Amino acid sequence: MTSVADFVTHRARHLDTAALPPGPRLPVPVQTALFLGLGNIVAPIWRRRYGDVFAVHVAPAGHGIVLSNPEHIREVFNGPADTFHAGEGNAILGPIMGEHSVLLLDEEEHRVARKRVMSAFRGETTASWRPVVADVAARDVATWPVDRPFAVHPHLNDVSLEVILRIVFGVSDDARLARMRPLLQRLVRIGPTILLGWVYPQLERIGPWRRFLRLKAAVDRLVYAEIAERRTVADLAERTDVLSKLLVAAPEQSDAELRDHLMTLLLAGHETTASTLAWTLHDLARTPDVLARARRAADEGDEDYLEAVVKESLRLRPVISEVARRLAKPVRVGGYDLPAGVVVFPSIKLVQLRPDLYDEPLAFRPERFLGVTPPPATWIPFGGGLRRCLGAALAMVEAVAVLRTVLTSVDIEPAGHAEPSRARNITQVPARGARLVTRPR
Repeated sequence: MTSVADFVTHRARHLDTAALPPGPRLPVPVQTALFLGLGNIVAPIWRRRYGDVFAVHVAPAGHGIVLSNPEHIREVFNGPADTFHAGEGNAILGPIMGEHSVLLLDEEEHRVARKRVMSAFRGETTASWRPVVADVAARDVATWPVDRPFAVHPHLNDVSLEVILRIVFGVSDDARLARMRPLLQRLVRIGPTILLGWVYPQLERIGPWRRFLRLKAAVDRLVYAEIAERRTVADLAERTDVLSKLLVAAPEQSDAELRDHLMTLLLAGHETTASTLAWTLHDLARTPDVLARARRAADEGDEDYLEAVVKESLRLRPVISEVARRLAKPVRVGGYDLPAGVVVFPSIKLVQLRPDLYDEPLAFRPERFLGVTPPPATWIPFGGGLRRCLGAALAMVEAVAVLRTVLTSVDIEPAGHAEPSRARNITQVPARGARLVTRPR
């Protein structure tokens, strides 16, 4: 697996940029800050200026090209695994996710790990998770303020973490939950400052980076203890949580492998699902006709419409703006012959807001997804191809179950103007936490 140091000093730094499409000529620090922090604003501007394929140079990825045409995105998603490396593109996450994380592996290692993790997400298993999610959501909704503005996003983060603890980790003991919650809450809040320490290991001996290592060690102790205990239970085969399913599917997996799978699902699924739900409630509260229909659907158990609401939110407000693949070999993409080392960025945000694909793309219309499957590479909030998000099924089950619980429990109204997005870690979140006013139904 590529180390963080290797990632930073990758040969992409020495590429012949003459092979790349046109793009902004800004200094790398400026491009990086704009692309990562204000991508929702600058990426559409750059697309209008340079076209469906444009070059960027951002740290630590290096030289890359952004794709917003579904035909070009399909070239990436359908391309050979030995050419398009997603694991290398995620290498900076290695210190927290671990070397066995499916997000950091490529080619045969990725295929084997993905097959193992996918065994825990079969249809009959995901169906059994709905009551658990609904119970967690109902308990949290009961604590929401009434008749006064509040930010709903932090509450949804709490719901998402609790769902992961129960469904992914399989923890139900109150004492264990009480020990794990505060540590995992701190762990999932890591920010760019901590990422910098992973790129420059000498920083790990001081300040916030040293505290992070202590936190990680404390979390690992609890996770390894949970794995060790789970290996001894008599009813392992009957349990439906992800950890138990992973042990049944491949008991020969090491504790380190299992730990890395659990941390990957935690870090990839916590903030993303909570932010999706926050944006969904934010937009529902500001679209009365859609809200009224969604409330009826919740009362009547019409999960098809609620799922369409979530899918439209993921289209309009994708919490991840793009995915990344580093080229292990020269290949032609988007009409350009690209050298090895370039990172290609299929843009989720740009392709899903194309007016030639979605009529009035800025309008919130769940009906777009009723009885309709979008053409390939036009709706890609979970990525695509061999690297499509492993937790997509759980994310949809969780989002629909939480949405139904909220809409059957309370009426929602917006508190203030529509909120812009802001970058938090790798996600785009409501700038003020998706402020709402709720009243009991």
